[in-house]
Amino acid sequence: MGKIFCIMGKSSSGKDTLYKQILKDRSLHLSCIVPYTTRPIRFGETEGVEYYFTGEERLRQLEEEGKVIEVRAYHTVHGVWKYFTVDDGQIDLENQNYLIIVTLEAYIKIRDYFGADAVVPIYIEVEDRIRLRRALDREDLQSKPKYAELCRRFLADNEDFSEEKLLASGIHKRFFNRSLETIYKEIMEYIRTLI
Repeated sequence: MGKIFCIMGKSSSGKDTLYKQILKDRSLHLSCIVPYTTRPIRFGETEGVEYYFTGEERLRQLEEEGKVIEVRAYHTVHGVWKYFTVDDGQIDLENQNYLIIVTLEAYIKIRDYFGADAVVPIYIEVEDRIRLRRALDREDLQSKPKYAELCRRFLADNEDFSEEKLLASGIHKRFFNRSLETIYKEIMEYIRTLI
């Protein structure tokens, strides 16, 4: 039986970079799961690559069909945007292993849907001081930096990934991102032992 490896961690912990590096290594034969969103497509994004872009009506239809595994809503200045995972035929655990970036809440729902034996958490941890520095450096590069949103996300992460929530979710193993090269090797070794 295949596995779904769920990468998660606080903002600026290196999730996206590690996700891309791990997927690039074809020796693991991991596939990605393309999530859905109701937010508009952004410049440089491709339908079916980063997300499937859809509307509220399609989300309701998928929910009625019992295909929505998990859904998260975010209140933005543009309205409510939803991100969700769908059992739409992309996932074939009889023949394939997968890699996905998730929130803690999404991990729990995916685990409950497919079973704990099939869903593996990969929790990335970084010292707060380093995360904040990375987030500020990244925001400084934006044409219109949004420092207030950066601060909101940074503080929200402490609640979303609190020690109590991690332990209640059964997440005990941590991968400490002190060096991308080192953590990449550790995660690759860990995945190899499970597939």
